[in-house]
Amino acid sequence: MPQPYTPQEDSLMMSEQVKKYAKGLVLDVGTGSGIQVLSALENKLVKKIIGIDIDNEAVDYCKKKIKSKKAEFFQSDLFEIFKRKKSSSKEFFSCQFDTIIFNPPYLPNEKNSEINDISLHGGKKGYGTIERFLSEVNDSLDKDGIILLLFSSQTNKGMIDKLIEKNLLVSELLDKKHFFFEDLFVYKIQKTEILREIESQDVSRLIFLAKGHHGIVYHGVYRGKKIAIKIKNPKSHAIEIIRKEAGWLKRLDEYPIAPKLIFHTENFLVMEFIDGKRIIDYIESSNKKEIISLLKKIFGQLLILDKLGIKKEEMHHPIKHIIVREKKPVMIDFERAHFTEKPGNVTQFCSFLMRISRILEEKGIFINKDKIISFAQSYRKNRVIQTPSISSFFLQR
Repeated sequence: MPQPYTPQEDSLMMSEQVKKYAKGLVLDVGTGSGIQVLSALENKLVKKIIGIDIDNEAVDYCKKKIKSKKAEFFQSDLFEIFKRKKSSSKEFFSCQFDTIIFNPPYLPNEKNSEINDISLHGGKKGYGTIERFLSEVNDSLDKDGIILLLFSSQTNKGMIDKLIEKNLLVSELLDKKHFFFEDLFVYKIQKTEILREIESQDVSRLIFLAKGHHGIVYHGVYRGKKIAIKIKNPKSHAIEIIRKEAGWLKRLDEYPIAPKLIFHTENFLVMEFIDGKRIIDYIESSNKKEIISLLKKIFGQLLILDKLGIKKEEMHHPIKHIIVREKKPVMIDFERAHFTEKPGNVTQFCSFLMRISRILEEKGIFINKDKIISFAQSYRKNRVIQTPSISSFFLQR
């Protein structure tokens, strides 16, 4: 049977590190010719090796050529096999690996090229397959496990570093070699302390969602339910933002305003995941009646915040801060909230309405700017906390 892939310089370079660092239960992703499996077998610390490849021919080749009780081979597109229910009978499918090896396709697809070799090309910019791998690897990696990853300077090293950080991992350069027109790198990658702490609380399937000035948000699963996890942005100089935001969510628990807090530690908080549309997206996809109903509900929420003396901030531009779920608004991101005698949430939102007047006009909603300005000035001056008459904000046409 012909060898499906002939090992090149990158495979040999990775092989050297596999012999040094492979341990315990090992997973070789994209096993190809099986060279990394053979290398791992040389290390006495290796107990068992699973080789997976998207190519059935590669799997069949390895099954026939590598005769070891420690090695097994399966067809899979990255971690897809571990998601199959029928695989639960296999012991290793429910395990986390001590070592995960990946020598991925890392070359960018050439512009206008009709050739797309899945063993060589990692997407348009070269890092697409690595990005998928890093976003899925955590659930298959033991808390003290390591990833051995090889890639090229043609893949964009800066982007690889960002993807590693984004997925709450940390890397160490094990080797770097220059071949022809590229540099090859081998990284040893491990879980960060914050990721280990989050996963120790029975949170799994973390996927990056958004990054702000002070916090980074992921979604994941906790006790079978989809949740959102927020950690502090390491680059932020804000103090105790997790504790403070958890406090605001607790305080607002009795009101239909914010996500429900599930639990928090000093380093992260776990809250209800709000699956819906951003306010602008909802407005653009809804009819006049639905939009006006939504605006009334938002003003009602803002009035509650003003009565409580809580300034949410961002209400003059709440594009990312109001999510509409089942036609009901939910406000997210309370890291900048604070107490004040003049909260101004209602007046800030009045300013926002005027800013999006053209979008509203496309839905047949015409803003009466004089009425809104007059109301906002009176509201701000007299500090009278009363529900605005929404209907007076719109012209009848």
